[in-house]
Amino acid sequence: MFQFMRKGGLGVLVTAAIFSAGAVSTAAARDTAADTAKEAVDETPLHMLVSIDDQQIKVYRGLDLIEQSPISSGKRGHSTPTGVFSILEKRRKHFSNLYDNAPMPFMQRLTWSGIALHVGKLPGYPASHGCIRLPRPFAKSLYKMTNRGMHVVVTRGSAAPQAVSHEVLPQPFVPATEVASLSGSTIDADPALRGAISPATLQAALEIAQPENPHFDRPLRMIITPRKQPNKIKVLQKLLNEMGYNSGPVDGVVGRKTRAAIGLYQEITDQPVTEKVTDALIARVHLDAGYEKSHNATLRVRRKFRDIYSAPVSIKHLEQEIGTHVYTALDFEQGEDSVEWIAVSAEGDRGGPSDDVLNRIDIPEKVARDLSRMLTPGTSLTITDRSFKRNTGLGTDFVVITR
Repeated sequence: MFQFMRKGGLGVLVTAAIFSAGAVSTAAARDTAADTAKEAVDETPLHMLVSIDDQQIKVYRGLDLIEQSPISSGKRGHSTPTGVFSILEKRRKHFSNLYDNAPMPFMQRLTWSGIALHVGKLPGYPASHGCIRLPRPFAKSLYKMTNRGMHVVVTRGSAAPQAVSHEVLPQPFVPATEVASLSGSTIDADPALRGAISPATLQAALEIAQPENPHFDRPLRMIITPRKQPNKIKVLQKLLNEMGYNSGPVDGVVGRKTRAAIGLYQEITDQPVTEKVTDALIARVHLDAGYEKSHNATLRVRRKFRDIYSAPVSIKHLEQEIGTHVYTALDFEQGEDSVEWIAVSAEGDRGGPSDDVLNRIDIPEKVARDLSRMLTPGTSLTITDRSFKRNTGLGTDFVVITR
């Protein structure tokens, strides 16, 4: 799913010749692509927002609300879960295998445990066994618009997408290339170049330089979640032992030996001898031992419901709530160097505004570059302090339950 525009291995002169010879055709191709884009159907990604409190579903294309309808969600004892889901399966005709073979026309599955969108009765209040019932005309229209993998965010209160811009959000990868001028007449006039660069060679090198992304129509699903943090007492004991202070076994228990080691360390470093574990003591020991905290979060990426990439990242102020936030890249063409993003807060005010949460994310440079290469239209990034593991497996995207 990588977007490549590499230089060939033929040297500077060949690279210069490629881009000089192809400048006119490239410009023409761009003009043609632009004209085609104007005539094409709007490919801005769709996403659905369901409000349990409002008993309403809204369909957005980017920031634009294009459809909405009343719903009936799960009744008491069978409440519809809130969170971030994707459409896993679609069937025009389907029958429940849980509730007396009940018909579920235009079914769009959200979980393999029985939650789906489908046609059903709408009495004006929650009445289903957990599914989201829709009126038939709306369900039929919606069925035609959606694809497997499309996001559905279910919230308690109402939510709406907002435009967001932040350096943490990936942008399409387009490598900068310095182009020298090397015309065909220049090559013919130079005995050292004449005959060394054939049109076939130039064309082959150009194809290497600008291949198409074979997965450009496959939106990625990315998620950032905190890691379980190491026990700070165990880390302290380990570092004291490494520096020659006998703190006893690394067991996370502040016993006699650990207190004695702390007191000796404080005495030698001219600190008040308290033998107590404090944040200031831990910071000082980390500094003296040259200890660097590891990344405290993990980024995972899926394509077509399968894991394809993971990497360590960091979240600042991990002691604070994060909430659940979904960021979605809008449409862009291959070769473009920018894309707009939108954000939806799936838990209301919990964790703060979506753009503030991005300020707390630190992505290593190599990881950011990898994401930029993989980026495709409709790609989403979920940042949450909720677990995704219980409902995520083969045949799903990252499913985050918020209640």
